[in-house]
Amino acid sequence: MPEFTFSPAQEMLRKAVREFVEKEIEPIAHKIDAENSCPMDVFRKMGALGFAGVIVPKEYGGAGLGLTERAIILEETARHAAGFAMTLMTHQLGIEVLLSYGSEEQKRKYLPELASGKKLGGLAVTEPSGGSDVGGQQSTGELKDGKWVLNGRKCFITNSSEADVCVVTVRTGEDAKGRPSFSAFIIEKGTPGFAPGREEDKFGLRGSGTGDLSLNNCQAGEDAVLGGVGNGTKMALAAISKVGRTGMSAISVGILRGCLEEGVRFAKERVLYGKPIAKLQAIQLEIARNRVDYEAARLLTYYAIGLKDAGGSCDAEIATAKYFSTEAAVRAAKRTMDLMGGYGVVNDYPVGRYLRDALATIPSGGTSHVMQLVIAGQTLA
Repeated sequence: MPEFTFSPAQEMLRKAVREFVEKEIEPIAHKIDAENSCPMDVFRKMGALGFAGVIVPKEYGGAGLGLTERAIILEETARHAAGFAMTLMTHQLGIEVLLSYGSEEQKRKYLPELASGKKLGGLAVTEPSGGSDVGGQQSTGELKDGKWVLNGRKCFITNSSEADVCVVTVRTGEDAKGRPSFSAFIIEKGTPGFAPGREEDKFGLRGSGTGDLSLNNCQAGEDAVLGGVGNGTKMALAAISKVGRTGMSAISVGILRGCLEEGVRFAKERVLYGKPIAKLQAIQLEIARNRVDYEAARLLTYYAIGLKDAGGSCDAEIATAKYFSTEAAVRAAKRTMDLMGGYGVVNDYPVGRYLRDALATIPSGGTSHVMQLVIAGQTLA
């Protein structure tokens, strides 16, 4: 069973990430949000330190660590810039599919530069026909004269305009039961017929680009097929559960900690009726509720991730962590805004950003409704 304490090495990693984030990200966190800009120079620095390729084995240029260490990095980053943490999380989502299903040649070609932060990765599954309905994808891939010709449109894709290497799923035929089957392709930025489209103006998780990707007679060789023809849905869903949902949980834990720490700081500094509002029982109750939500989300998240690191089957535990932590982050941000009064709606303080970011974590990687269905399905099985 996974432990609820971190090893000395993991605590050293947390300290290193925290120092980096406080130096490089905290001073520009407001700018990242206000301008909806992704600081790629900071991403490259994180790559040089091994943070971007934390889950990549050393033989491919990564740090060779697990999902727990990855969650620590995401939590610490999201404490100040959840949007930028989303960029890093999705980069690792693309890495995971390559790592788990790529051929040796594909791994050696792509993973070193992705792990080092020289290139940014991504995964494109969602389409206008629906995100949760993976089987509803309309994009197609047809084999013609030894080349796959891809057509269609992806939407709500994180890192859409910035990603150098993107794993894209399209419909390539039918399975033995006559149902649509999908395949995954590795498409590099600049490939003819593959281009970013409209970029969304999100109210939360700003600092991570989200938008369309178009496939217009985009050609891909046989060497671009990832994991074999017809296996795209299985690969995408496995990666989204293992890396996407655990990543969103970790990001939400970071937002929760930000709410807790900001609320405590404000309550101690704000003086009313001749004393800090931290002395008021009503404020203490809000702080207590934030602490409970943070601790519960933290335990659920690292427990589920620990199970996954140990090789366990834990879709329900991951869904539980994702559902609770994202919803709890919204509650905590609202409470923090309430206890700050008028200051809570002033953008000089980060709490408004926390609320917007927390709300935006809910649909990412599977909505709360979908998470509840996963939990119920596993429980009733």
